[in-house]
Amino acid sequence: MTDTATPTRATPTRVDLWADPVCPWTWLTSRWLLEVRRQRPIEITWHVMSLAVLNEQRLDELAPHIRELMGQAWAPVRVMIAAEKMFGQQALEPLYEALATRYHPGQAPKGRATIQAALRDASLPENLADAGDTDAHDEDLRTSHAAGIDLVGSEVGSPVIAVPGPGGTTAKTAFFGPVVTPAPKGADAVQLWDGALAVAATPGFYEIKRGRNVGPIFD
Repeated sequence: MTDTATPTRATPTRVDLWADPVCPWTWLTSRWLLEVRRQRPIEITWHVMSLAVLNEQRLDELAPHIRELMGQAWAPVRVMIAAEKMFGQQALEPLYEALATRYHPGQAPKGRATIQAALRDASLPENLADAGDTDAHDEDLRTSHAAGIDLVGSEVGSPVIAVPGPGGTTAKTAFFGPVVTPAPKGADAVQLWDGALAVAATPGFYEIKRGRNVGPIFD
């Protein structure tokens, strides 16, 4: 007798991603994660984190150009939170894509006009850009930011990635990064994914790091 049973599809892995669109390294990590999604059954839930919030108590320690960037970083994440509140979490990925594509490969200025253009790209109302000029949504922004940072600690940056813990436990395994350039593709992307999950799931594992001798490569 021929077995005609349809093979069961693997249950997707739930991946939570906290991202700030002004960070070029986050852009590269997101390119890698989307490449993994094309090859592995993962579902990405996007969240907003804020480098402006992360660094607001240590601005005096930052280089002048980073302090300037932190000032510019408030508006886009405020707009992302406003979009999420109005249109749901599903609005975050297209809006992040639109903003970060313009900021990084496009090298567009981080002003209102760029935010409005990104909103158009994401099929969202342009008047959401008004949210960037007010602190009306900052409580929700800080809540979203804290949800990611609380998983990894404050000595990190953007992005933060979280996956279910070993054995499908409710506790999450989370990590900052990976910081990589250019974004791996094909089998290299999957290899990095498997490696990142393996080290992140190791109890007591904290860090692998080496000096950066190349800046972000957007290809």
